Amino acid sequence: MRWLALLGLTVLLSGCGSSPKTQFYTLDPVPPQTSRQAAASIPVQVAAVHIPPALDRQEMVRERAPHRLDVSDQNRWGGALDNMIQRVLTQDLAQRLPPSGVVLPQEPAPPRHDAIVVDILEFDEDASGQVVFDGSWSLTDGASDKPLATRHLRLAARAGSNSYGDQVAAMSRVLGELSDDIAGALGSAPVHAAR
Repeated sequence: MRWLALLGLTVLLSGCGSSPKTQFYTLDPVPPQTSRQAAASIPVQVAAVHIPPALDRQEMVRERAPHRLDVSDQNRWGGALDNMIQRVLTQDLAQRLPPSGVVLPQEPAPPRHDAIVVDILEFDEDASGQVVFDGSWSLTDGASDKPLATRHLRLAARAGSNSYGDQVAAMSRVLGELSDDIAGALGSAPVHAAR
């Protein structure tokens, strides 16, 4: 009887030792598509990023079929996804705007600044292997909360393979495109005319 208990314990422990290692991922800033910096006259701050509840988790998510998500226990974000997106957008915009054009998320903002809020409806890899971003960004006057601009975007980037690392790289590229769009709009006349 003792022998059977010892055998069962050995089998149980060997099963635990063979589970795959957990991988942790982070989004990274990417260089702008053009070398020209946008001309923003007022500093901006990425004030908030809102993500859907299905993505608000440490485990990475993919859409495997219509109405079906695949949540990975072994592939996880290295931190809260909304905070990571906020950090990367801030870093991306700092590469695209003039020096002192971006206020860090936790930094006290100057009295005269604009705030950017990003609302994400979808930001994951679909069944075809394409990372899809569907959402909007809004610009408000930091002092008065007066809306200055809102733009809805649907962006996509193909992941190089089925790996989670390639999915993360494609997500980073999409955030770079989003930053290109924001930086381009900040230098446009309609945004300044809305004041």
